Amino acid sequence: MANTAHQHHPARAPHLPAPDKTPRAIRAALLPEDAGDFDCEYRAVMTEAMEALDLTPVTACLERWWRVAWSSADPDGHRAMLDTADRLIRGQDVTTGPLRETLAELGQ
Repeated sequence: MANTAHQHHPARAPHLPAPDKTPRAIRAALLPEDAGDFDCEYRAVMTEAMEALDLTPVTACLERWWRVAWSSADPDGHRAMLDTADRLIRGQDVTTGPLRETLAELGQ
């Protein structure tokens, strides 16, 4: 793919502090609008793990939400990313630019 969703925000993601990979740390790092979804999913996978005697769904859930928590360290950037993704899913036009420009902005 030659183009990538392109916003003119300073590149911060690689430099954001990553939260610990514990349920408590992940939940504390989430934005308020995501905490309820985390709680519901975490409870569901814990129930599944107890019944199946398998922690695989729990570790997958925590890994996925850890990434959300990490992204949430930049609340404006995280919300902008979600808005861009939503617009793309709905088929709306999203300003894009060449990949090399995006990489240059990220210092890569």
